[in-house]
Amino acid sequence: MSSTLNPLFQHFETYIPLSTPLRQELESRIRIRSFKKGQLLHDAKYVCSESHFIQKGLVRVFFEKDGKEISEYFSAEGEWVNSPRSFMQQQQDIYSIDALEDTDTYCLQVRDLIYLFDHFPEMDRYSRLTMGILFGHFMERITSMRFTTAKEKYEHFRSVYHDICHRLPLGMIASYLGITQETLSRIRAEK
Repeated sequence: MSSTLNPLFQHFETYIPLSTPLRQELESRIRIRSFKKGQLLHDAKYVCSESHFIQKGLVRVFFEKDGKEISEYFSAEGEWVNSPRSFMQQQQDIYSIDALEDTDTYCLQVRDLIYLFDHFPEMDRYSRLTMGILFGHFMERITSMRFTTAKEKYEHFRSVYHDICHRLPLGMIASYLGITQETLSRIRAEK
């Protein structure tokens, strides 16, 4: 399975050196999963026990409010996705994850990730570095949501998701931005 995991190993190596023992542990613990478009990677009804590194495809993290699905964020190739609070605290929360395209992932169970953190200090470093990037992204999103116009929100969205925005349905983009699809269409027509 080693060559199959090369994209994941390359991702890790942009942050940390991968020792032979760590590679071997990853190989023994990672499962390859495939999801069809529309299939749930995680259902909010359950505790999130898996984290997925996307090899190919596109997913959305969302929640339901008043019968509507609200898109929280999107992940594509080369990114991890899970329901963070549920995964880390091992309790239910509001987020589900669905495949917006046929998606292939490398999957790690929470117990395996804890083992890797406990036995490989470089995994702790990897986690801190990647969480710092993620935290910065969420802070930008909060600022954008609170202090910008609908047009500025859309421009920020396009800069953050420039590689995948053309792959996302307009209704999901609008729900992510907290605006109506009509407002989004008007903003896009102004270009």
